[in-house]
Amino acid sequence: MGFLDTLTSMIPLAMFFAAPLIFTAIGGVFSERSGVVNIGLEGLMVMGAFVGVVFNIFFADTFGAATPWISILVAAIVSSLFSIIHAVASITFRADHVVSGVAINFLALGLGLFLTKQWFGRGQTGSISEPFYTTTVPFLSDIPIIGPILFQKWFLTSYVAIIVAVLAWFVLFKTPFGLRLRSVGEHPMAADTNGINVNRIRYIGVMISGFMGGLGGSVYALTIAHEFSHSTIVGQGFMSLAAVIFGKWHPLGAMGAAIFFGFAQSLAVVSTSIPFLENVPSVFITIAPYLLTILALTGFIGRATPPKALGTSYVKGSR
Repeated sequence: MGFLDTLTSMIPLAMFFAAPLIFTAIGGVFSERSGVVNIGLEGLMVMGAFVGVVFNIFFADTFGAATPWISILVAAIVSSLFSIIHAVASITFRADHVVSGVAINFLALGLGLFLTKQWFGRGQTGSISEPFYTTTVPFLSDIPIIGPILFQKWFLTSYVAIIVAVLAWFVLFKTPFGLRLRSVGEHPMAADTNGINVNRIRYIGVMISGFMGGLGGSVYALTIAHEFSHSTIVGQGFMSLAAVIFGKWHPLGAMGAAIFFGFAQSLAVVSTSIPFLENVPSVFITIAPYLLTILALTGFIGRATPPKALGTSYVKGSR
């Protein structure tokens, strides 16, 4: 396989794996920029995957080809509401953010499996009938070299993920709301002094992370897994958290890190057709994304400075 053929097969596949991570990582950026640690991204993805698959199965006949798009929207809204549990525990009751996030992860998986057994009589749903399909962009796909790489065999959700990352950068760094959100994550007392409701902004940040996490989980389920079970979301939420840290809490940095992890995941699929990787044992290719996640979370890949008030509860009037 030539170099151009390798790129043509790898880049769409890498974006296929990266899109759910981009959505979820962007949500993590909003939560952690507001000062709330969100270990619960894994649970929010689980909830999104569960709701997206169940809605798709039950309403495919009603909405037809529009079902996958409505499914991910419903999943995002439900996950946003689900994330309020984390917000109440960590903001209102000032619980440890990490403990609350871990509880979200267990609660989402337990609730999803319980409802799956109640509705489907077993531990997994059936396969969806209206998944996302790859598409080819007219005219642009005919551009030499670039066309086959960037505009053929891509999922539309991959393009949407890139657009969302750019919008998130604009909202976070170019709007008054973004300034307020960043201020409560850096200096909550100063923000409070200037009339900003710290807890309200943090609630919004956590709910945005819930919305985006649900979007990421449902996109993963409707493009890759096509069903829901205990093993549908395994580690993708933690990869997204690693992308937040690796990307230095910046939306575009998180997107770049998610694409990097997407490339690592795609290696497991295309490694046999790449000359210098074909003799590498498959186990090393398979664990590569998780190894990179550990390195990113431990701060080995570059030094990252988190928001100053990240993980600290704010008590009005305290110093």
